[in-house]
Amino acid sequence: MKKNKMTPIRLVAAALAVVCVCAGAALAAGEGGQGDPLVTLSYLTKTVIPSILSQVDEQTQPHRDKLADDLAQVVQDYSAKMETALDGVDARNTASYHVVTLKKGQKLNMEVGCEVMLRVGTAQCVAPSSPGLIDTTTGQGLNNGGALAVNHLYMATISERAVTATANTVKVLVRGGYSVA
Repeated sequence: MKKNKMTPIRLVAAALAVVCVCAGAALAAGEGGQGDPLVTLSYLTKTVIPSILSQVDEQTQPHRDKLADDLAQVVQDYSAKMETALDGVDARNTASYHVVTLKKGQKLNMEVGCEVMLRVGTAQCVAPSSPGLIDTTTGQGLNNGGALAVNHLYMATISERAVTATANTVKVLVRGGYSVA
């Protein structure tokens, strides 16, 4: 049998392999130092991202302040225009409905274009001529002394039209100009 002898070439090759392995380990151990730091998720979430967000806030704050001031000015101008437009407007002439409660015998005098809907109780039409009120629900006219139907919408198309309460408590929805007598 042959004896395995270490020849000088094999010896140099083995030494060179050991030196390469040691140098690689030394280089790997040097990673993450101050010159070449490793970046971890906690470093990103606790240090880098808050720093970036702070810088963005500093850069955008003047723009946000200017936009807030501009918006406040627009709102103030619009409010002033609305107050001017609403000065002198009678709440009874607005486009919204108002609940009006009448006692027996009270009369709701309606201006032309006024609408009324009987919700509770009973009431009748008061008009010096025909037609008294127009029942917009059915499209028919309601003459003087005619009873209003509950939940029907009536419109005064001629002046001097009214609704008189015939029950102790009458509730109507009214939109348009009116007065209670």
